[in-house]
Amino acid sequence: MKILVTGGGGFLGQAICRRLVARGHAVASFNRGAYPELDALGVRQIRGDLADAMAVREAARGMDAIFHNAAKAGGWGSYESYRLANVVGTDNVLAACRAHGIGKLVYTSTPSVTHCATRAVQGGNEVNTPYAERFNAAYPATKTIAEQVVLAANDANLATVALRPRLIWGPGDNHLLPRLVARAHAGRLRLVGDGNNLIDTTYIDNAAQAHIDAFEHLAVGAACAGKAYFISNGDPRSLRETINALLAAVGAPKVSGTIPFVLAYGLGAALEAAYRMLPLRGEPPMTRFLAEQLATAHWYDIRAAKLDFGYTPQVSFDEGLRRLRAAWAEHHAR
Repeated sequence: MKILVTGGGGFLGQAICRRLVARGHAVASFNRGAYPELDALGVRQIRGDLADAMAVREAARGMDAIFHNAAKAGGWGSYESYRLANVVGTDNVLAACRAHGIGKLVYTSTPSVTHCATRAVQGGNEVNTPYAERFNAAYPATKTIAEQVVLAANDANLATVALRPRLIWGPGDNHLLPRLVARAHAGRLRLVGDGNNLIDTTYIDNAAQAHIDAFEHLAVGAACAGKAYFISNGDPRSLRETINALLAAVGAPKVSGTIPFVLAYGLGAALEAAYRMLPLRGEPPMTRFLAEQLATAHWYDIRAAKLDFGYTPQVSFDEGLRRLRAAWAEHHAR
């Protein structure tokens, strides 16, 4: 098949592209930048912006399916920048599907669409964990709108599915792990609360495999069509154990210091205000959304994904750590 992957140059996007190419598909990636890793895979790169409807439509011409993985992520930035990338961009992808008669769309969402302040989620599933009613960050707010639009678009001509992978990590991560490592080495990393709250994570190969599994089962009328699914390793561990295991795998200092949630939340609110008023460059080291995420339990039941499209995590947390340790050592030995 001819398949377009939006954001194919990113961490998850590249992992999806690798698997699609290995299955013999002709893959193109719609990116804002250029990625030599995609050239090496034989992936055709198309430069453009998701908010440009004509660029998205032209990129989708001749495609049989789309993996809409690109998004503006993070916990800081103007609402409008998130809206353009996540809401308008998704609208443009759906319009391109309609314009070209593309029949399959796999959308990368996030469990954060269900995040509700300090409410813990323990074994939550797609039925008993509703969308949040209020958000303290633009990212989950705009991803919620986009996911709802994608699922509503499922019909007799276009089959859609949304996946919500939780905290993706592994070799090649250029977002989560580097920031943890930098803060750990600088002595600026703290746990919010006691660190014993259980959280889910997803090893990169498992996250990519879930997308492939969903794609291969997706069709008009399929069990997964028009639905959203939580994706993870299915192995919740405490925040303290998770962070320290990742840090140990890359030779970074472990974290033991803590900060009470009330203090972290208040600090986040103050920093958000300061960064808006001054304004300061970069993003605040703490936000209300980040404090909430770090302090509460968040782990999910992935049985629906197993039942509807056969997703089973193939790489365990401990095996993922072994692979991360080896890749990190090889990279830094060069």
